[in-house]
This record gives sequence, C-alpha cells and structure tokens, in this order.
Amino acid sequence: MELDHPDGATPLDPDEIEGLRFKHVETRGELNQLEQQNIQNGLKWLERQKSIPEILSESFIRRLHKELFGNVWSWAGRFRLTGKYLGVDPTVIGVELRNLLDDTNYWIEHDTFDRLEFAARFHHRLVQIHAFPNGNGRHARIMTDVVLERLLGEQRLGWGNTSLDDQGKVRMAYIGALRQADKGGYGPLIVFLS
Repeated sequence: MELDHPDGATPLDPDEIEGLRFKHVETRGELNQLEQQNIQNGLKWLERQKSIPEILSESFIRRLHKELFGNVWSWAGRFRLTGKYLGVDPTVIGVELRNLLDDTNYWIEHDTFDRLEFAARFHHRLVQIHAFPNGNGRHARIMTDVVLERLLGEQRLGWGNTSLDDQGKVRMAYIGALRQADKGGYGPLIVFLS
C-alpha cells in the first residue's frame, strides 16, 4: 500500500506502513478516519487524567502519542528510526527533546513569553524535532494545549477552528507559519494562533 500525503505531511517508509494495524486501509481518507477516531479516544484518556505529575517529560510525550495513535500504529509512542525531510536526525531526538523540555521549564519559571508566543515556540520546536514517524503535528498541537492548560492555567488554542488535516487554506496558512518559524520568524504562527 502506498499513501499519498498532503503538503507538509511526512511520507511514511514501507516498514513504517507495515506498522499499520488495519491492513485493509488503502487511502489517506480511510487512514485519517481511523486516526481521528483514535485521537478522540486519546483525548478522552487525557480528560480522565486528573493529575499528570510529569507533563514535561519524555515519558509523557511518548505516552500521549501512544494514546493518540496506538490503536492505528504498532510503533505509536516510539521515536522514529529513519531520517525525514523534516525533523532532527533520529539519533538526537532524545537530546533535542530534553533541550526543549529544559527550555520550556525555564520559560515557565521566568515567565519569558506571553501565552501565544510561548505556545508558538513550544509547538514549533516539538514539530521541528519530529519525534515520531507520523502524527507529529497533531500530537504537538494537543501537547501544546496540555501544557497551556495544565501547567500555565491558560485556555487551549483554537488551531484555526478547523481540521488541519485537510488541504484547505487554513492548513496552508499553518504550514506557511511553521516554515516562517523555521527561519526564526514566529510572527505568522502567533497570528495564526490568535
């Protein structure tokens, strides 16, 4: 099976596709539907977690990914082993994630950024690391909301108030804003989040 991928989505390697738990899936639409159902289940799991002691930890980041995608992908919650056109080298995912978590703790402790800039920087760095073979954008959006809500007592973001999985104008604005952040310009991403 070979799946098409929308602009900004990471193509899966054949061995990553082998991790698909539903062998009957033939189209991106079918896959999106399965993943969306799994994400809904993952969000329900998250709501039941009244207390999460270590939100800013590798173990929670992995667990969240597994809850969001584990019914669809056998490798959910495990870091990718292959290089992609986007993301750090797979051998340094753990180090880069630790750097992000340390920076995030510093930002929180020193009240470095306002809510939107904090969210833009955290989200962008998590997407940029690209820890998993698939689902990085969706995972990073949910993780950003968890940090805002649970650690900062802030409201979740709207994320354009639409599905960012579709090839519409909102997704293109989101991808464009992430690409500007890659160059150090967080303004478009902050505007997108507001």
